[in-house]
Amino acid sequence: MDYKYLALAAGGLFALSACTKNEAPVMSAPPVGPGAIAGTVAADRDGDGYVDGYYTADGIYHAVQGPPCPPPPPPPPTRRGERG
Repeated sequence: MDYKYLALAAGGLFALSACTKNEAPVMSAPPVGPGAIAGTVAADRDGDGYVDGYYTADGIYHAVQGPPCPPPPPPPPTRRGERG
């Protein structure tokens, strides 16, 4: 057997090996949480830990349109002071 045919066959196999696909299968997106809008990203602009609005896929910010949250309850009374 001639070596140039063997080299040609090896070169052909090497060239065709680039055509194989080793991509991971596409998984479905996880379900969105309660109150979330699919396809958006939540935004916390003032850094208080609560979502103030969301960004859509085109990059536009949308503020949450809802009533303000109630104030936190007052702190409990201290145990210091006169006991009677």
